[in-house]
Amino acid sequence: TKRRYFLVGSNHAQTKHRVLKIDRTEPKDLVIIDDKHVYNQQEVRELLGRLDLGNRTKISQKGSSGLSRTVSAFGIVGFVRFLEGYYIVLITKRRKMADIGGHSIYKIEDTTMIYIPNDSVRVTHPDEARYLRIFQNVDLSSNFYFSYSYDLSHSLQYNLTLLQRPYEQWSSAASSTEEEVHTQSKQDSFDIFEDEGLPTKGERMVYGLYNEPYYKYVWNGKLLERVKDIVHHDWLMYIIHGFCGQSKLLIYGRPVHITLIARRSSKFAGTRFLKRGANCEGDVANEVETEQVVHDASVMSFTAGSYSSYVQVRGSVPLYWSQDISTMMPKPPIRLDQADPYAYVAGLHFDQMLQRFGSPIIILNLVKKREKRKHEKILSEELFRAVVNLNQFLPPSHCIDYIAWDMARYTKSKLCNVLDRLSMIAENVTGVLRTNCVDCLDRTNTAQFMVGKCALAYQLYALGMIDKPKLQFDTDCVRLFEELYEDHGDTLSLQYGGSQLVHRVKTYRKIAPWTQHSKDIMQTLSRYYSNAFSDADRQDAINLFLQVYQPSEFKPHLWELPTDFYLHHTSTMAIPQDRRREFMPKTVGADPNPFTVRKPEETGKSVLGKSSKEETILQRKTAASAPPPPSEEAISSTSEDDSEEDREDEGTVSQRSTPIKLLTESGESSRTQEQHMAKEPYGLNLAEFPSEDDLLPRDLPKVNVYGDTPITHASLPFFFSFSLREPVSCFPEDSIYAVLPPQVGKNSQEVFEGHVMTGQGQVRALCREDMLMYREYIKNRYM
Repeated sequence: TKRRYFLVGSNHAQTKHRVLKIDRTEPKDLVIIDDKHVYNQQEVRELLGRLDLGNRTKISQKGSSGLSRTVSAFGIVGFVRFLEGYYIVLITKRRKMADIGGHSIYKIEDTTMIYIPNDSVRVTHPDEARYLRIFQNVDLSSNFYFSYSYDLSHSLQYNLTLLQRPYEQWSSAASSTEEEVHTQSKQDSFDIFEDEGLPTKGERMVYGLYNEPYYKYVWNGKLLERVKDIVHHDWLMYIIHGFCGQSKLLIYGRPVHITLIARRSSKFAGTRFLKRGANCEGDVANEVETEQVVHDASVMSFTAGSYSSYVQVRGSVPLYWSQDISTMMPKPPIRLDQADPYAYVAGLHFDQMLQRFGSPIIILNLVKKREKRKHEKILSEELFRAVVNLNQFLPPSHCIDYIAWDMARYTKSKLCNVLDRLSMIAENVTGVLRTNCVDCLDRTNTAQFMVGKCALAYQLYALGMIDKPKLQFDTDCVRLFEELYEDHGDTLSLQYGGSQLVHRVKTYRKIAPWTQHSKDIMQTLSRYYSNAFSDADRQDAINLFLQVYQPSEFKPHLWELPTDFYLHHTSTMAIPQDRRREFMPKTVGADPNPFTVRKPEETGKSVLGKSSKEETILQRKTAASAPPPPSEEAISSTSEDDSEEDREDEGTVSQRSTPIKLLTESGESSRTQEQHMAKEPYGLNLAEFPSEDDLLPRDLPKVNVYGDTPITHASLPFFFSFSLREPVSCFPEDSIYAVLPPQVGKNSQEVFEGHVMTGQGQVRALCREDMLMYREYIKNRYM
């Protein structure tokens, strides 16, 4: 109707229905009412009939209709708002891809977006259409999957875990099955909900198929967040992004299904070169969890059938690193953007894996170890240090296993068989394997195929299909499995790298036909073109779809951001409440509002000798243009003493992948500090000379240890000079009989606390010299 949208969902047999009512008179808010009632077919017809009759312009006029159907759909993707009102995203076409235990898995084939508010209340915005185009750049018909009754965000092992749950909660969940959504009215329906293990009255043990999803692998979690606590959970349908394929194998008359499900992480998601390494929460780029499920298809039941599942993971090296794409070259230089001596980010990443899979975690690092000029080797060395550092805090039985193997070097050797070596590694894998190369595409996919082939043999052996856990190449079974993994690799490579796989299993078997080489060249060029010209737009679309960036009238537009660093590193913007006034001018009174008009006496000289107006302008310019503090590598690369070769190795910082921190001139120079100390060393005006107790070192005024000027006798007030004594020894007690360790000084403690705060994403206050150095860096680098 003109004032409401009515969504009617039903099960396959159209015996159970639910109805949602959405208000169309709200220009920007989303108002949804769910009565939680289950209607039968007769009741829903009567409801729609009353709505039709009540909304006719003339009640006696038979030809007019007060209720019209807008669209028939198969599910709700979610609700999204940019700068105007809300849209609803609906699935209008689907295709069945796999079946596991009677639960169907579908691929989204087509969607539609419907603007909810009525035209009479719509408040237009000039940038709305541009945001809509960016959002629709995420092609939902390209490898997005859903299931009405099977949780695709969890593994089969997790979904088959028996859970204790009250019968009433489960019965309400089972009362409605696959939801087909019609805006305003519907008469169609579709597949039946067939869940196994449903309890009888009074039973409490059920399978966890209706569990809370694992949001890391859910791509519409934010789009459903607004309605999650309002509507019945039957309406909530979570989608994954990645790959799903199923091959059917006949073994002496017994049908066996081999299913491959790849779940791409929605955290730190993006495209090659623009998303590298890890963010501050331990989420890595191109992280994909691949699960292969083998089951006897002759019994399609979780309670009576035979199922086997194996999981492995791929993901970027969990370090702070990036590659510069400002200059066009096939292999941009790799650089570590931030020092992480305690492997903090790697620890967060492996924490996630241990919580999800338990131990052991096994790393297969395929990055090069020997290079004439350091490139990939930078990552190998740093990852090895991180694993060694982390393992010292784990019990020996739960330590991370680290396998480093230079796959590219072995490929070039005529004496070594790459796949044989991978088979040996696969035979020794007893837990979840985490594989990575630089991009986690070509080498990674071949390694995962070989591990999966080994696991498949053990799965078929466990199901009683073969007499020993061995599978040979060039058999029908392995051919099917190889094609499945090739499709899997091509799909993931297109999503992250912009092209299909360049090197395939046949390449490493050295049986690829000569025509394959020309295809490899074309895929390399396609990947290069995509990375250079279209990845930035794809990254913007992903950021908007995942709601990493949410449009607002009060912040820059998505296309105006020089970098999306802060969108994916949220902790860098966490400023403690008591430090926020450090980012304001020194003369601000009780009202911190930067737009408050100050009286003339409030706008006097600041402590730096500049007027408040000049200082505010300086802060505003600095906040708008300051880059991140350069790392040691960045500083050394611009030093005059560096050779040309070193500069070429170091590379420069990518504009799209490097942070630009918003800094303000909140520190003070050493000279200013000296003036303050001379006048008010304790925060009070001293009327007379301080006593002996006041001159003890512990009572020295707090000095900024990050300043450029070292603290010397001359830099302190005159009455402190004689109180500083240099000890004969660094130890308070030093003799041949006893030695006490030295006490950690206050300055050392502050330095350590500063490092800890930096690791937690809290930016310390910078002094004027720091700002001048950064400004000089910006001037030389960007202007």
